[in-house]
Amino acid sequence: MECLCNKEYKKLDKKDIDFLIDILGEDRVYTGENINEDFSHDELGGISKMPEAMVEVLSTEEVSKVMTYAYENNIPVVARGSGTGLVGASVPIHGGIMINLTNMNNILEIDEENLTLTLEPGVLLMEIGKYVEEHDLFYPPDPGEKSATIGGNINTNAGGMRAVKYGVTRDYIRGLEVVLPTGKVIEVGGKIVKNSSGYSIKDLICGSEGTLGIVTKAVLRLLPLPKKAISLLIPFPNLETAINTVPKIIKSKSTPTAIEFMQREVILAAEEFLGKKFPDNSSDAYLLLTFDGNSTADIEKDYEKVANICLEEGALDVYISDTDERKEAVWSARGAFLEAVKATTTEMDECDVVVPRNKVAEFVKYTDELQKKFNVRIRSFGHAGDGNLHVYVLRDDLSKAEWEKKLSDVFECMYKKSRELNGLVSGEHGIGFAKKSYMFEQYGDDYIELMRNIKLAFDPKNILNPGKVCE
Repeated sequence: MECLCNKEYKKLDKKDIDFLIDILGEDRVYTGENINEDFSHDELGGISKMPEAMVEVLSTEEVSKVMTYAYENNIPVVARGSGTGLVGASVPIHGGIMINLTNMNNILEIDEENLTLTLEPGVLLMEIGKYVEEHDLFYPPDPGEKSATIGGNINTNAGGMRAVKYGVTRDYIRGLEVVLPTGKVIEVGGKIVKNSSGYSIKDLICGSEGTLGIVTKAVLRLLPLPKKAISLLIPFPNLETAINTVPKIIKSKSTPTAIEFMQREVILAAEEFLGKKFPDNSSDAYLLLTFDGNSTADIEKDYEKVANICLEEGALDVYISDTDERKEAVWSARGAFLEAVKATTTEMDECDVVVPRNKVAEFVKYTDELQKKFNVRIRSFGHAGDGNLHVYVLRDDLSKAEWEKKLSDVFECMYKKSRELNGLVSGEHGIGFAKKSYMFEQYGDDYIELMRNIKLAFDPKNILNPGKVCE
């Protein structure tokens, strides 16, 4: 297999910094102690390295000029959004230049005839939802971190809670403007609905974690805004009963917007973190479902069918959240799970596996066994409707050496189990730097070689986000 490693990257000198200042201005080029420490890591913070220079860009032209210079001078470059990633994908492990895209945050056009939204990569997910709803439209992808940028969502092919009905980010990308590692600018896709015109470069870029090109503009697909939404909170005596009910819900053709699973200990952590009560915290396991549509009658027909299925399968009750206040009480807790768990420990790392829906309960039960075997706290929640689990290993009072050893052992067990269950390493957070070894174990040499050849075709000098995904 061809190695992409490049040990000869140029270290930045005064001439390089002067060039960056010349095209961007002194106030948008940061070096040394002037770079905020936040830019050395992402949300989990397990991997850390400072860039030699951090630059703020405002246009595609500026990104292109920086990339052209970096390519000609063999300087590594990493693109950066809000830094909400969880696998070190935006950490500049080889130093070099970090391109901060958060100020490229303009919504450029809403096209209500073609149902598209054209925007820059720094626009936040929360801003997209609010903006399109004012036009009676809907952008379905719903990752938990609403302060993430759309550029980051595209780079990780972010999923979220509504994926069970609506799909993931890739399903809503109509077109992209991309700056290649050479500095050249290409446009892929557009406002068209169908496209059989050669290889789908657009779909390769989406999910490539900033290793193939830098997205500087995106055309998103929108849907008409559903008029009504109702949530069900359904307590079960145990997680196995709850999860085993999910395939029956899917088979009923009622198509909930979201099917989430949660356990009592995570709900209690969220209550403490938010300082407010969950509607019910007395059961060991819950399913949280949402239904949307254009009439209350249509939604009622679906949720009543699902409620009856759950009760027949052993649910203890069904709580209906049909007002904005009730829905907010439930979903704000679900949205806070990651931060709530993080607040209970000193450090944590995440296993973001995806397994077949009917294997979720088996995998979570296995994590409970690992908790006892390794004497370490493990917390989990996730998307029961699509089999994507978020499993967090907590450091608590472990020494650095104990933590690193236990984390490695637990992860090795969990990723091995996911392979046994015909699952995959990552459902939505990506591979980045942190999860590479587990992906290599999952795929054979032929698969990895194909990925590396794709990377080489885009980036023969391997200067764009080196050391990530398939290296």
